[in-house]
Amino acid sequence: MGSFKIDGGLQLSGSIRPQGAKNEALQVLCALLLTDQKVIVNNIPDIIDVNRLISLLKNLGVRVFKLGSGSYEFDPSKINLDYLKSDQFKTDGRGLRGSIMLVGPLLARFGIGSIPKPGGDKIGRRRLDTHFDAFIKLGAKFNYNREEYFYTVNANKLNGCEILLDEPSVTGTANILMASVLSKGKTVIYNAACEPYLQQLCSMLVNMGAKISGIGSNLLTINGVKKLNGTTHTLLPDMIEIGSWIGLAAMTKSELTIKDVRWEFLGQIPSIFRQLGIHLKKINDDIYIPSHKNGYEIKNYIDGSILTISDGPWPGFTPDLLSIILVVATQARGSLVVHQKMFESRLFFVDKLIDMGAKIILCDPHRATVIGHDFKSQLKSTVMTSPDIRAGISLLIAALSANGTSIINNIEQIDRGYECIDERLKTLGASIERI
Repeated sequence: MGSFKIDGGLQLSGSIRPQGAKNEALQVLCALLLTDQKVIVNNIPDIIDVNRLISLLKNLGVRVFKLGSGSYEFDPSKINLDYLKSDQFKTDGRGLRGSIMLVGPLLARFGIGSIPKPGGDKIGRRRLDTHFDAFIKLGAKFNYNREEYFYTVNANKLNGCEILLDEPSVTGTANILMASVLSKGKTVIYNAACEPYLQQLCSMLVNMGAKISGIGSNLLTINGVKKLNGTTHTLLPDMIEIGSWIGLAAMTKSELTIKDVRWEFLGQIPSIFRQLGIHLKKINDDIYIPSHKNGYEIKNYIDGSILTISDGPWPGFTPDLLSIILVVATQARGSLVVHQKMFESRLFFVDKLIDMGAKIILCDPHRATVIGHDFKSQLKSTVMTSPDIRAGISLLIAALSANGTSIINNIEQIDRGYECIDERLKTLGASIERI
């Protein structure tokens, strides 16, 4: 396991371009299994989770050709279904949460989909019922091997139906959508997720020949087709990384420009950071963050009560940025309640911030109250371990703002979601070393 050594307290400056969207990449790379024709995907981030999925696709028989930085051509014409029965697949699939989205395309195209219980972040329960309940409604038979934690669905054919999701799961919606595009007849998905990444997946599938209406809404209608064609698709910039750079700029009082962010897909992200008192300026398609030399002040509600920031399905605020919001609030003027509704273990990293001198009260597994220092008391350097991707980047931001030298262990968790983060930070003037 690698570590980062960070000398904090430095002001950074310059411009940064966000990587391609991790969550979108995992969806569209699974979707290419729906065709036997070549698919080109651009702006793919060079991160552990995406590289693991590409490796898994190669083992499935997909031929992969690198065309340039972040651009790949995939040829899924010859798929090796025997790999799904191998011990190697059980190992490969467990290492990646996004591997669950292989099931829908494989089921649609080949009539069988298998997956071991997926791994990923340790942030609480992440059930799969939404996925498999829908596959059963489409006509698949379900089997779960409890001894090996191995899921299998198979069907001679899938028939469209009406599906009401018990939760607007992003991966669940993507998986069901991909299974439905080759099903016979019409499928209607109620309470569907509608994140920008889902909209991008829908657009890609439409370009491949799928018939989907309601894109961008919570009601998707899919009229099944017999075959999908190849296509070329470009990923959005990663809005979670964009939010991370905003938080970093505020905490280190740095002047930064985030390039080509696709403002139309950022939703509430700019307004939420503005509620923390952070100044953002839209310059063409860039975000300019001035140096907050005098700090930033959290806005209360109009009746004077303390601000609460919580997550919710799109267009609500993404849960992946709540860890960043919490860290940024530790140096604000004022107080804030962070309410993480979705995952019951995601706030447990705050004990590390408390060790650094942050004033945080963990009310319960889902809520934390933060009392800001207003930069009158800097965070202290320490040794810590990254528990998951988003907590990891939050601890890295805290270390970059702290006085002294900090060590962050288990940085593979950060590398799972952030491309060459240490080298990119160095270009902005950060003192960070991979050890």
